[in-house]
Amino acid sequence: MYTIGNKEITVWFSCGAASAVAAKKTIEIYGPKNNIRVVNNPIKEEHEDNQRFLKDVEKWLGIEIEFAINPKYPDCSTETVWQKRRFMSGTMGAPCTLHLKKRARQHWEANNKSDHLVLGFTADEEKRASRFALTERANLIPVLVDENITKQDCFDLLLSEGIALPKIYSLGYPNANCIGCVKATSPTYWNLVRETHPDIFQRRAEQSEEIGAKLVRHKGKRILLKDLPADAKGRDLKKFDFECGIFCEEEI
Repeated sequence: MYTIGNKEITVWFSCGAASAVAAKKTIEIYGPKNNIRVVNNPIKEEHEDNQRFLKDVEKWLGIEIEFAINPKYPDCSTETVWQKRRFMSGTMGAPCTLHLKKRARQHWEANNKSDHLVLGFTADEEKRASRFALTERANLIPVLVDENITKQDCFDLLLSEGIALPKIYSLGYPNANCIGCVKATSPTYWNLVRETHPDIFQRRAEQSEEIGAKLVRHKGKRILLKDLPADAKGRDLKKFDFECGIFCEEEI
């Protein structure tokens, strides 16, 4: 826990459970002596129930959630980013995260004072939080790490407060990211998309083929989505393993 006062603290809310609880704890711990703002990067391709969750969390927090948008991508669409950049995903992450989240945050911060920022790093992700503070922003407040709050704790707390989790979790997805996240390489993940949202699977397959992006790994080789057998299985999805935040590099 940090001892700070009269500072501007920005919580970046991703419509995931962890960042929701991070916002709540930041307000409880630092709100009495600091100004807390909660900001979201709206993404067109996220599940529609994420907006219901955002409104529920906004009511729970008692403050308005603001929005930060990259002016170069006013439609907030990942598909637009991929088409314009002619690139979907690589070893350093995905351009949608860079342009719709990181660049949007930087644009917002250029116009709004922010002394410290809070992200949804949980106690399970202490190394990621430390790495982010070292390589990206030294003014990170890892509130969930400091309070030893795990991802499962976040789910339990929200449910105890009567807040339904984003519907995408109940569909079997490991996070509240966009459906058809192009960072995913697992056949298990992509066949889940094919099962729950065949229209999105088809769009990803068509766009990735047109761009030349082999998004899925099957039998040790990268292949186009259109060539993925419907019964192909990879490793099990890691429950609640990561959220698409200001940066992303892990694969599922």
